[in-house]
Amino acid sequence: MEIKIKTVDEIAEAAAKFIDEMGENRVFAFYGKMGAGKTTFIKAVCEQLGVEDVINSPTFAIVNEYVDGRGEPIYHFDFYRIKKEQEVLDIGYEDYVYSGNVCFMEWPELIENLLPEDAVKVTIEEEKDGGRVVRF
Repeated sequence: MEIKIKTVDEIAEAAAKFIDEMGENRVFAFYGKMGAGKTTFIKAVCEQLGVEDVINSPTFAIVNEYVDGRGEPIYHFDFYRIKKEQEVLDIGYEDYVYSGNVCFMEWPELIENLLPEDAVKVTIEEEKDGGRVVRF
């Protein structure tokens, strides 16, 4: 699947399309260069899912927990500062990932060996015109 986002004004619509395609999947690994828009897109998806909390990248906390519009938790990970996989295991990573709740992960390439087999790989790339393309 591919979703094109030409301007930031289209991000809510793109997030809604993404949600329509999520199906029963629960773990989403977001790949993209620094500044590609991973956090911005995850924020838009969370907002479409009814999250009212402040949504930001958990760069220092490693994981943020939000509550969606149905009262279900959503886990948002940022592994950018991870040096060893053991750090991820120490925060209870497996409890989050295998909870059955939605998990969005930024910088998953740093914990590739720990990703569940059914994790959906999502790439976000900047296009020459400044737009973004989301592929999964």
